Amino acid sequence: MDETTTTSCIELVIAVTNGETMAKSHYTVVLVALYYPSMSSELTGHGASLEEALGEGSQHDFRSTSATTPRSKAPVFVIGCSRSGTTLLYHMLLSSGNFAVYRMESMIFTLLEPRFRPLSKPRNKRKMLDAWYGTRLYKRSGLEASEIEPRIMAECQNGGDFLRIIMEEMCRKQGVERWAETTPEHLLYIRRIKETIPNALIVHVIRDGRDVALSWEKLSQIRPFPWDRNRAAMAAGIYWEWIVDQGRQAGRELGGDYVEVHYEDLVRKPAELLKNLEPFIEHDLDYERITKVAIGSVTAPNTAYKGEQRSPIGRWKTDLSPEELATLESLIGGTLEQLGYELGTEGSRRADLARMRATYRRYFEIKQYLKTRTPAGKLFVKRDLSWV
Repeated sequence: MDETTTTSCIELVIAVTNGETMAKSHYTVVLVALYYPSMSSELTGHGASLEEALGEGSQHDFRSTSATTPRSKAPVFVIGCSRSGTTLLYHMLLSSGNFAVYRMESMIFTLLEPRFRPLSKPRNKRKMLDAWYGTRLYKRSGLEASEIEPRIMAECQNGGDFLRIIMEEMCRKQGVERWAETTPEHLLYIRRIKETIPNALIVHVIRDGRDVALSWEKLSQIRPFPWDRNRAAMAAGIYWEWIVDQGRQAGRELGGDYVEVHYEDLVRKPAELLKNLEPFIEHDLDYERITKVAIGSVTAPNTAYKGEQRSPIGRWKTDLSPEELATLESLIGGTLEQLGYELGTEGSRRADLARMRATYRRYFEIKQYLKTRTPAGKLFVKRDLSWV
């Protein structure tokens, strides 16, 4: 594909996505993925894959950092795909004490930095602050503009700086020594987090993808391609597999600054999981104290199944038909088994399912590439932040 054609493809993506929802841009991004497979190498250069390209610009060694701040004071990022128990574990950390209480997802790397980058420019910092002041993100911080604005304008060069400054000010105001963060899709930004906040510790919460897919389907959080006639849980399962793979791939580069925990263990044996997590974050996670303080979802579960008394574990056993389960496990069964989950069927090797999985994954890759590595990224985040 020549340079003119590549440019035309990018312009087509920008034109279609401008002012539209991402559901309407399915056609364009998938068209690029299917008919211009070489686009990934031409965009990234020297034949690099999209996964490799997403890590460009960060030549740091991400293994355990020897930051000046002791590990016992390092920020903790509790991340994982949504509906995986990240909020529950985050609220447990807040309930343990000595963490700044901020019951919001900061969305710094998924929304604010892509929308206002580069933050090294004073006018962009000004625009971001003005927008942030109009959101619940600011209102629930408990901060005054005068407490953060001078530092933001003087020190902030990127999204990590912005998050660090506001959280440090919250710690100062609340009289605590450390902070945590829990925007689920920051799972896709682990490299950026470590690049801009080198002493960050990453806790990746993983849940059975079959249960995650059903929760996403119930909340309509994943929209299948218009021509996909399968149950929406199938596309949701493919996205679960893709985003978990992305997080684990980046996490392996962090050495001792990355750990994985399972949602099922958090629900079934929380005290044991927390005790095992203590050495990683160097923090007292006394379960009895946590249940007494009981911030947020520690006592009020954040569930897609309001009013139901069923266990949140294994809903797929009753909510998927045998045929649907076989299809879903054919799509994501390999990853489920790698993560220690038992399959309920033998699956199948249908060629149409392999093509379906490959098409969705290529779509997710190109969408993420455009969002993070091109000027088109600003078109993939909402301009109006009043909903936050």
